[in-house]
Amino acid sequence: MKKLTEREQHARVPYSHKEGAYPLGSWVAEQRRAYGAGQMTGLRAQRLEKLGMVWSLADERFQENLEAAKAYYDQHWTLCAPRAAVALSRPVGQWLSNLRRPGALDGHPEWETALKEVDEDWNPSWPANWQRHYAALRELVADEEGQAEVLPGVTVHGMDIGKWLARQRTPKVWQALTDGQRERLEQLGITPLAPAPEKPTRASTTFERGVAALAQYRARTGSVKVPRAHVELLEDGAEVRLGVWIMNQKGRRAKLTTDKLSALAALGLEWALEG
Repeated sequence: MKKLTEREQHARVPYSHKEGAYPLGSWVAEQRRAYGAGQMTGLRAQRLEKLGMVWSLADERFQENLEAAKAYYDQHWTLCAPRAAVALSRPVGQWLSNLRRPGALDGHPEWETALKEVDEDWNPSWPANWQRHYAALRELVADEEGQAEVLPGVTVHGMDIGKWLARQRTPKVWQALTDGQRERLEQLGITPLAPAPEKPTRASTTFERGVAALAQYRARTGSVKVPRAHVELLEDGAEVRLGVWIMNQKGRRAKLTTDKLSALAALGLEWALEG
């Protein structure tokens, strides 16, 4: 064992390995079994540990992959790596994806602690893709004060962070986010956009402009008898074909609401009062 560790600089011995004729691999496996069963003295364990003995291969693999995960985090600011991600020649994306599966960390609370020390949000309750965009945004605005401004077209690692941010701020998407997602955005100074005012329907706008034009015409002429071809110019520059509009309202009187008929009657159109 000592000769191998001095030569290879590690104590990871394949089960089938032999040193000369001696089956060192199977001997090492037996030592691990005895250690795990509590059948090894402390002195023997210490002697093996001085040679670099690894009692748990799973722990060793975890630490090796964790180093790769740290290297990925240094470049991408998140451990929510795509499955195809590679760091230090290790498939870190697939490894992290496997660990996020339910029950994958059962019996290894220290593994989860180690991952959280690198990235508290390594296993968020929201999509990993969202977390990748958020992490890039967080890095972009790290030195900003107040409301962050990242415009569409600003890309990081191939992701359009500006476009993504604009979508998060829309009222519909903002409301669909979890409390945790909104909290993280708010910590960066991100707030939702104000809801857009409801646009009146075309018909409503046309009617209201007609009423305004008729009121203006009446105030100026003292009459509501408008020539068919007359066009009334409103203060905002809108042109209303007032004569045609009045004829149209009279023609569709049966379809007008009570409120609209009352508005027309108040201006002096007697036909609006008819039962």
